[in-house]
Amino acid sequence: MKMLNPAYCQNIAPNYSRRKFLTQTSLGLGAAALSFLSNPTPAGAATSTGVLGKPHMVPKAKRVIYLFQSGAPSQLETFDYKPKLRQLRGQDLPESVRRGQRLTGMTSGQATFPLTNSIFTFAQHGQSGAWISELLPHTAEIVDKLCFIKSIHTEAINHDPASTFLQTGSQLPGRPSIGSWLSYGLGSTNDNLPNFVVLVTKNKNGQPLYARLWGNGFLPSQHQGVQFRAGKNPVLYLNNPDGIDKETRGHQIDYLRQLQEIQYQKTGDAEVLERLAQYEMAFRMQTSVPEATDVSDEPESTFESYGPDSREPGTYAANCLLARRLIERGVRFVQLYHRGWDHHGGLPANIRRQCQETDQPSAALVADLEQRGLLDDTLVIWGGEFGRTCYSQGRLTETNYGRDHHPRCFSLWMAGGGIKAGYTHGQTDDFSYNVVENPVHIHDFQATLLHLLGIDHEQLTFKFQGRRYRLTDVHGKIIQEVLA
Repeated sequence: MKMLNPAYCQNIAPNYSRRKFLTQTSLGLGAAALSFLSNPTPAGAATSTGVLGKPHMVPKAKRVIYLFQSGAPSQLETFDYKPKLRQLRGQDLPESVRRGQRLTGMTSGQATFPLTNSIFTFAQHGQSGAWISELLPHTAEIVDKLCFIKSIHTEAINHDPASTFLQTGSQLPGRPSIGSWLSYGLGSTNDNLPNFVVLVTKNKNGQPLYARLWGNGFLPSQHQGVQFRAGKNPVLYLNNPDGIDKETRGHQIDYLRQLQEIQYQKTGDAEVLERLAQYEMAFRMQTSVPEATDVSDEPESTFESYGPDSREPGTYAANCLLARRLIERGVRFVQLYHRGWDHHGGLPANIRRQCQETDQPSAALVADLEQRGLLDDTLVIWGGEFGRTCYSQGRLTETNYGRDHHPRCFSLWMAGGGIKAGYTHGQTDDFSYNVVENPVHIHDFQATLLHLLGIDHEQLTFKFQGRRYRLTDVHGKIIQEVLA
């Protein structure tokens, strides 16, 4: 193939970046040197090994599937059984329990805060004896594979900052998400698919989801999550335009590589190489994505285990199945988002519908991974951004009630990837309002997640605007009790 002459590219306007400005000032050389020392691996150096080179310790998990239930499922209707609330139903929340803690604007004006138990029955399951709601019969069958954390708490009381906090370690937008940190630190285990894939259940209403929840923040752009959509074209703008075949596109990429390398030599802007790496990945994905998303080779038994919705692309069940296919092909982090859990009113009917959509596929995913020998080194996480109140938002009746946001305690479960199976960690009070045993902060959860993948959460950092940042900010401790 004919090589481009750099002289042909002299008229290309250089990207006048901050780095370019600094190098043209009296302090430029010193600043550039310090910048390199703080990030010795150039941001644009597309590497499959990641900035760490190798994990800090032997990892228990190699990959993660995060089943994020957007809108915040009620712990009182799922896993945190509180029989005393049946006796106290209709009574006002005692001030000795509330302790002056803040409320949202949606209930702070209520004259009373009537306590309500769950109208759904609970029973103990498995050798572990975990309490599970009747809404989750399939989850009840796998409780001995799960680790429940019932004492997790957060600082945010509204959805957007709470989701942002859980996914990025900060309530403010702009920080890298968990998947981006893992991609940056550990690199990729495949050359033909993104390291970080996002799947959002189609046709679901609820709290808005923003791409920054799976964004790279200030990390190099190649580490951002790539959303796969349902339908003929799972990744936007991946297919060739009309009149362009694969061979032609391959030649375009070759010439583009030469242009980008010339541009990088002139400007020193590492983002040039990042952009090129994404172009090349997109070219390879033209073959790998259709193969990964084509489930026609799955046996009938697979669809039966994940449920009838698994045949419909874009449903939660179909996305659970696709998540398994993606991690089989080397994707390190798969994030599912399922909206519709924000039940300020009409909770009984709405949460029943949500559980019908998610219970069987979630349990099937864990069982499927185990059957394929993948659960031991795949970490599966299920949970939302905060919990719900033990009192009713709005009018309480015999058959209907709602629950407001509650950041002081909520439940999630994890499975596989070095997690202690058949174990429940933490405990809340009789009202599921305050943590009384083994509190777990969001940063503790994040530190433990990184630890399971072999990363010291204090050592995976990135210097940005003069400060070293990390997923856990300046907090976080590993929850040793949940480790296998």
